[in-house]
Amino acid sequence: MNNELQRQGSAFTGSGHLTDQESPVSSQMSTQNNHEFNRSTNPAQEDEKDGSEPTRELRNCPFPMTLKKAVRDVQQMQAPAQFSRGSWKQKKNKFVRKFKSNVREFLYFFSLWGKTLQKIGGNFGGGVQSYFVFLRFLVVLNFVSFLLIAGFVLIPSIVFRSVGTEPDSSKAVVLPAKVPSECMNYDPNHQGLVVFYEFFIDLLSGTGFMEYSYMFYGYYNNTVVMGSSFSYNIPLAYLFTSVFYFAFCLICIIVRMGRAARVAVTTGGSNVNSYSMIVFTGWDYGCLGSKATKLKQRNIYFRLQVDLEEERLRKHAASLTLCNKVTLYSLRVLMFIVALGLIVATFFAIAKATEFSQEKSQVEGILGLLYEYLPSIVITAGNFLVPLLCDQIALLEKYSPSATVIMALLRAVILRLVSLGILLYTLWNQITCYENRDGCNLCQYNHAAYPCWETRVGQEMYKLTLFDLLVNIALLVLVEFPRRMVVDNWSCKLTQWVGRQEFVVPSNVLGLVYGQTVVWTGALFCPLLPLINTVKFVILFYCKKITLFKNCRPALRTFRSTSSAFFFLAVLLFGWILALVVMIYSVAAMHPSWACGPFRFFTNMWQIVPGSFYSLPKATQDFLFFVGSQAFSVPLFALSCVVMCYFIALASIYGKSVAMLRAQLKLAGQDKQFLVKQIEKMKLLTPQHNEGEQD
Repeated sequence: MNNELQRQGSAFTGSGHLTDQESPVSSQMSTQNNHEFNRSTNPAQEDEKDGSEPTRELRNCPFPMTLKKAVRDVQQMQAPAQFSRGSWKQKKNKFVRKFKSNVREFLYFFSLWGKTLQKIGGNFGGGVQSYFVFLRFLVVLNFVSFLLIAGFVLIPSIVFRSVGTEPDSSKAVVLPAKVPSECMNYDPNHQGLVVFYEFFIDLLSGTGFMEYSYMFYGYYNNTVVMGSSFSYNIPLAYLFTSVFYFAFCLICIIVRMGRAARVAVTTGGSNVNSYSMIVFTGWDYGCLGSKATKLKQRNIYFRLQVDLEEERLRKHAASLTLCNKVTLYSLRVLMFIVALGLIVATFFAIAKATEFSQEKSQVEGILGLLYEYLPSIVITAGNFLVPLLCDQIALLEKYSPSATVIMALLRAVILRLVSLGILLYTLWNQITCYENRDGCNLCQYNHAAYPCWETRVGQEMYKLTLFDLLVNIALLVLVEFPRRMVVDNWSCKLTQWVGRQEFVVPSNVLGLVYGQTVVWTGALFCPLLPLINTVKFVILFYCKKITLFKNCRPALRTFRSTSSAFFFLAVLLFGWILALVVMIYSVAAMHPSWACGPFRFFTNMWQIVPGSFYSLPKATQDFLFFVGSQAFSVPLFALSCVVMCYFIALASIYGKSVAMLRAQLKLAGQDKQFLVKQIEKMKLLTPQHNEGEQD
């Protein structure tokens, strides 16, 4: 090896240029490369070129990577010290790249569940891995959101209550003297002795000691602290924190959607490009050890399996006759009508269950707990049974794997999110006395049934979140583990037909989106719900990890993770929009409760903003007036249009460039195929020509 290194190294001078010992062909190629490289150089750039030209010369040589590294080390030892600007710039760039690499490795060591995600991707493919990456994103999002709420609402409320600061009603739109006394009655605490099991019921339902705590809206006061150098408005902080919470979640979703879209565009829509990227650029050279190597190999195997499956289905669809196409599309329309009927029936059941639960809200004990959880039970049962039936319907529709995932997600989105909307609409009908307006004339809302309606809505969202976690744990313990034990230890046709379960990504992702939408909807009425959801998602991560490795087998039909990641975030954005509509309507249109919460004595929650605005200093008011005036908004709108047009034009240019490069790659591939065919023909003709000459 040393002799070979010396022979190869002797071909280079100290400056990195080839000597005359090389063959004429290689010398000619090197000369051509030098001419091509030096065509555009000028004397002012020679210093910058000197440091990088030996590296380029060595890079162009057809040597193994280990030999190139050894030759580079020899060059660095033999070359004299250089103090040109180019060499200093090269060393600086090398140091920066090495520093960034070390920082990434350091951050990866502290990344949440990094090794677990790598193991999941290697054993079950990128599609299943994308679910756990999405779950990790939601865990971080909820935890940061809780820190935001705790810093501006929870901790100040605890501090002001501990020092005995009294609520302030001086800025109220309606004075307490004008409020009917019947509207001020609200006492959530139990009267008399409390049986021990009622504490457990209160914990599950959010009533009793849970109802009048920092968990729910009704416990927070309209405290305003005014001092010479410090002032704090709890109602204003409560409202603006909710607004910033929604804005923060939107920014995180948009940023992540941008990354997912960039990956999807980079991979391209063509299977040929996808094959090339997987084969030539899919390997991770940072894999250390046989275990990581095997995981990466299996990950690439699953990606190729997805592409080949979609290519096979695409060829099958192209070979269908007109009669077969008419039959297929007719069957798909029929199955769509059946799936739509199942979803509508679920909506009707949720509405009736919610009405019945609210009518029986005064029942106490275990039966009362069952009545309170009746909407959650119906929603969970519908979300569990209807997707299973829709999955069987999707098998008859014969879509490609990616299209099957998208159809399943769309149906599950409509089912889960609209079912939550049906629940909220039913509550709104009863709170606002939509069918009987006489019950709301006194307090502007149904005070008899909902003395603090914001807390009641928060309790419903709290029960949905808690019940979803309990159902997942119960399925793991009572269904998934027994199924695996029966399949592994009992051999018969039934168990072979049932088999181990597959990890169905669409339904699991929609479960996460549904849970996060519930939290967004209830965050205004239950400020600690993001913290509860963080704990829930952490527990859910380990439960799903256990059931994935212990109870599941690799899916027979996998799907591409790049497009699915973007679609998951788009569905999450749809859930955010639904929760935003609920928050805007609650803040701007509904009358707050008189007896509880920081917005008591206001006609709506937004009334706190104009009242607080006029208490600001004159300079701040003038600045905010200027920001809201046409003198600021019109130039800002014009500037935004110009910037948007610039980026649209830039994206169009990049798109055309990418399309042109893809066309060139396609033509280059066709040329190579033509040359290969010509070489094969020449190989076949050469033996015949030699035989003719011998004869």
